[in-house]
Amino acid sequence: MTKVGNTTRATRRRFLGGAAVAGVATVAGPAVVKAQGPISMRWQSTWPSKDIFHEFALDYAKKVNDMTGGDLKIEVLPAGAVVPAFGLLDGVSKGVLDGGHGVLVYHYGKQTALALWGSGPAFGMDANMLLSWHKYGGGKELLSELYSSIGANVVSFPYGPMPTQPLGWFKKPIAKADDMKGLKYRTVGISIDVFTGMGAAVNALPGGEIVSAMDRGLLDAAEFNNASSDKALGFADVSKVCMLQSFHQNAEQFEIMFNKDKYNALPEKMRAIIANAVDAASADMSWKAIDRYSQDYVELQQKNGVKFYKTPDAILKQQIEIYDDVAKKKAAENPLFKKILQSQLAFAERAARWEQDTVVNRRMAFDHYFGANGAAKKI
Repeated sequence: MTKVGNTTRATRRRFLGGAAVAGVATVAGPAVVKAQGPISMRWQSTWPSKDIFHEFALDYAKKVNDMTGGDLKIEVLPAGAVVPAFGLLDGVSKGVLDGGHGVLVYHYGKQTALALWGSGPAFGMDANMLLSWHKYGGGKELLSELYSSIGANVVSFPYGPMPTQPLGWFKKPIAKADDMKGLKYRTVGISIDVFTGMGAAVNALPGGEIVSAMDRGLLDAAEFNNASSDKALGFADVSKVCMLQSFHQNAEQFEIMFNKDKYNALPEKMRAIIANAVDAASADMSWKAIDRYSQDYVELQQKNGVKFYKTPDAILKQQIEIYDDVAKKKAAENPLFKKILQSQLAFAERAARWEQDTVVNRRMAFDHYFGANGAAKKI
């Protein structure tokens, strides 16, 4: 400054005044954000509150709530709290719910191609490999196209690879393919077509309704998912026979779903947290499943008197053959079904071949330590 007069003093006063105002704005900024409070979302799962699947939904919500420091708070209600279990897609799409947790096959009635995320033999892939196809092999883009084709206003995140699901719970062991004929049987999605082709009379029911239907004689047999869910839902109260291994849902995964408008309105940083929380929850869920499913598998046998049997190879082979016929028919009727099927086949030919050639069969090691001749082995 070259002049010490009124002009200079006035300029200095204006500068200091502006700085003071800026300082007030800096202090007030966080207070304004805080006053707005956290963003709240109301979700629903497609699972009863006692099912471990609902616990998985709560686990994901907690991860997001914790990672955002409470800036996003997701509340997860159990199946039926707002919409029926099979009505989740409509509820989220219409904004009745902000999001939800379920499986894509539950939307089979809207678009048959949704069954390709988990129902069927998956061409030699397991659920983790199918998720690899989804994330890196074009599945993500195809799912977005599929949802757009039916006007679903949602953002979908498949996650959480499930182990192979049992053939189901029966009154007596299934020894041959003909034993399925005439059975009143519960399953969902494209598996309805497969088991119908095997001669069963199929009824699709949500998880929470299966056991009561078996108890009342409305069902002779049913599949749901795993030892922990089946134990919690009470399958052992109505059946003591469970057939393990099946191709009807060999590679299924869960789905985390957001209403698209609500999701797009979130800050970019929050959307990044949501996506990374999906990956974290996917890994955590698969680890928790190994621990809990194996514990309940033992308990069902030791405390509930359940007998587990391996599904005969003849039935497994029949499932694949009938699935091929069903898939060809669906592909002829539905161009998107065909497009997704071809994408999965191309990925599976490469990925499943790599796995078969690379991964050692662990049965030899298991039998060495825990088999009939290895039960007494000590290291």
